[in-house]
Amino acid sequence: MQDPPGVDVAALQRWLDAAVPGLLQGPLRVTLLAGGRSNLTYALTDGVGRWVLRRPPLGHVRATAHDVAREHRVLGALAGTAVPVPRPVALAGPEVLGAPCYVMEFADGVVLREADQLHAVDGDAAAGALVDVLVALHRVDPEAVGLGDLGRPAGYLERQVARWSGQLEAGDLREVPGLAELGRRLGARVPVGGPAAVVHGDYRLDNVVVTADRRPDVVAVLDWEMATLGDPLADLASTLVWWDGMAGLDSPVAAVPGDVPGWPDGGSLAAAYGRAAGADLAELPWYLGLAFFKIAVIFEQIHSRSVAGLTVGEGFDRLGAVVPALVERGHAAS
Repeated sequence: MQDPPGVDVAALQRWLDAAVPGLLQGPLRVTLLAGGRSNLTYALTDGVGRWVLRRPPLGHVRATAHDVAREHRVLGALAGTAVPVPRPVALAGPEVLGAPCYVMEFADGVVLREADQLHAVDGDAAAGALVDVLVALHRVDPEAVGLGDLGRPAGYLERQVARWSGQLEAGDLREVPGLAELGRRLGARVPVGGPAAVVHGDYRLDNVVVTADRRPDVVAVLDWEMATLGDPLADLASTLVWWDGMAGLDSPVAAVPGDVPGWPDGGSLAAAYGRAAGADLAELPWYLGLAFFKIAVIFEQIHSRSVAGLTVGEGFDRLGAVVPALVERGHAAS
């Protein structure tokens, strides 16, 4: 059986046998999973147990991006809190696969990524479960779980604007009308922001595993590579953009809940979060603009890697076409 792109299965098995003796009961089989538009995600099995492997994308990436060691650390810190996460198993440096990687437990459940899945689920229940876990995350005491140094809360919003503007300028990306201007507009009027919390950075419906029920509960939150200490409203705004900010667009990432009849809109999610977290949402429009800006830059980066032949999976070639609409909606929102 041919190794999947980015994984030397024999090297991976040798490392796991040494790092976690007795974990594997037989030959390791590795399959690239769907989704994972940034770090690459693989399913592992020895015929008895199941695990998940995460590693950075193929090709050159910025030193501060795709930090799997950060993901591994966050998972270990949040295990045992009210935030459901897969427990990490082992972390390796680049000597195993040519890039850092880690293995975590497999979260048994479903990821609501396809439109037919969303049609079969109670949208209000799914929305409520998603909001409840986001509120629980923002209530975690970073110091108490060993994440007090995960980020620098002071100046978080300014750095977010600067980070994504910098990645736009540093990469070999297209010049998309209005994209750089959106970053400048956001940088010219940055809100004061509220108390810092652990933020996920990419919290959305298809980044959680849920129970296979009509009224699902969240089993595990995935994809923690952008987690840091920052402004909780930035997390909320990102969730809202993925929820219905892309409604009507041909995005290949996942089905858009806002496109599903009977599902609540983003305003309902925002109101539910505001009530549960006691948050002031007056400045939410600015945060929505930031979320559109960040996602547009990420899509441009993935589009660039796709053109260079450095992506693995389907749909990457379609992301570039979505960016102009994201830019327009970012300007409108903020």
